[in-house]
Amino acid sequence: MNYNLITVLGPTACGKTTLAVRIAQRYSAEIISADSRQVYKGMDIGTGKDLHEFEIDGQKIDYHLIDVADPKSEFNLYQFRTLFYDAFEQINLRKRNAIMVGGSGLYLSSIIQNYEMIEKDLSNFDTYKNMSTEELADILLSKKTNLHNTTDLISRDRILEALTVAESKSKSKSHIDIVSLNIGVRFDRETIKKRITRRLKTRLKNGMIEEVENLINRGVSFERMKLFGLEYKFIALHLKGELNYNDMFQKLNSAIHAFAKRQMTWFRKMEREGVEINWIDGSSFEQSVDLIEKKYFKTK
Repeated sequence: MNYNLITVLGPTACGKTTLAVRIAQRYSAEIISADSRQVYKGMDIGTGKDLHEFEIDGQKIDYHLIDVADPKSEFNLYQFRTLFYDAFEQINLRKRNAIMVGGSGLYLSSIIQNYEMIEKDLSNFDTYKNMSTEELADILLSKKTNLHNTTDLISRDRILEALTVAESKSKSKSHIDIVSLNIGVRFDRETIKKRITRRLKTRLKNGMIEEVENLINRGVSFERMKLFGLEYKFIALHLKGELNYNDMFQKLNSAIHAFAKRQMTWFRKMEREGVEINWIDGSSFEQSVDLIEKKYFKTK
């Protein structure tokens, strides 16, 4: 296979970033983050950005898709893919290697498995919402003369959704075929649990509660914090007075353990769908280099 991307993936607290930075230094690479929360500004400790890790032996490693969105606004898979391909093309133009690193299964899969996406076109939405259901149905039938799904004509909401899709632009730069060498970082379950608990205690001591408080003071609502899940959800509940510190810690710790299990379930799903993941013991740099030399550069 003619690889054009290296991906470092694995569950939370397994040392993906540290490993990816070492690989990037060795192979003159830039890192593209595949983390659904690291895109947000001001969400640093809770998402584990660890930006200090992107400097190694006095050398700064370039990274992308971190701090690109306001936490008060939505960021979705389509935006991630658009920014990913922009970064990927720029890295290639600089004749450097690209390393994707993260644990957000959907983001990783969308690139590794070359999803095709649709960008919704909402430019006519304001006009359409003032029209009658019959008028909307006529427009939809004029655009989709071979309409197979007649349930789209049952309700006004379904017609509006079908019109939006009919007028949308297809594909999110998926004309670039990605062939990724995937390195999976794996620890046994008990080790991951210990790493998660130890990391959580450190983050709480180092200002994670204050980080959540600052976000709320900047206008990020409690409801929005809950949607971010994990650290942001449980700490927000604590700040709201709905959980005392000990309950917050226990519930959050358990939730992160469950999240790590779900991540591994997603990776196994990817493997069942034909994605090859080369699992390594812990975050072994030596095993990673061996894989990259044998597989990635063999095709160059």
